[in-house]
Amino acid sequence: MKDQLNRDIQITEIPKRIVSLVPSQTELLYDLGLETSIVGITKFCVHPNHFLKSKTVVGGTKQIKLEKIKALQPDIILRNKEENTEEIVRACENISVVHVSDIRTIQDCIDMIYQYGEIFEKQEDASKISEAIQINLNAFNLFITGKPVMNVAYFIWKNPWMVAGKNTFINYLLELNRYKNPYKNLGRYPELNMKLDDSIDLVLLSSEPYPFKENHIEELQKYYTKAHIQLVDGEMFSWYGSRLIQAFSYFKSLRLNL
Repeated sequence: MKDQLNRDIQITEIPKRIVSLVPSQTELLYDLGLETSIVGITKFCVHPNHFLKSKTVVGGTKQIKLEKIKALQPDIILRNKEENTEEIVRACENISVVHVSDIRTIQDCIDMIYQYGEIFEKQEDASKISEAIQINLNAFNLFITGKPVMNVAYFIWKNPWMVAGKNTFINYLLELNRYKNPYKNLGRYPELNMKLDDSIDLVLLSSEPYPFKENHIEELQKYYTKAHIQLVDGEMFSWYGSRLIQAFSYFKSLRLNL
């Protein structure tokens, strides 16, 4: 079969020992009923919360400990194009089969879920998760239709100030929410030279990767004097897989509370 980078991967039997280098994909594996097959995770794989104590942590998403992964003798290593570097892929390919996901849209997410269903013979569970995502997406599309378009800045980092831009899953979800991203043509995650901007209606401060807090609202208000500034759950805007089942009700609540 091929992964989402159209790379040929050779899988001759159901993998029984999985290393996941992507937090949202780790959560998906758990929801597919594969808890006992997961042997290695990253330090950011916080869902389900008991995994950090029960599984071997092999590093972060950008820096891994290859010797730890080798010692786990995985049958497959799961990674993502954006989360992990090309160097990590090449290093992991010397250890085991590597599947790479590439997520820009919800359809990409659903395709990945079905690929996992095929790889791990969890087709029924994969179908249930995918169908639940689609049902909730359809309901949200009905809700959001006709809602006013808002100019929105979605901050992911401080020092330097950085926002989500074009060709990112975050920007895709912003557009789904009828949030117009004025920074999307500056790059994927552009740095901003902060200045007064009265054109922004809403500023969203993500809980990850930078842990924005209440004090940052006041700090940014001097630049976005006419905007409503709000802390948001970054997992809802950047995690894919089974997390999307919850995301659309969260998006709805954000709109209703503006």
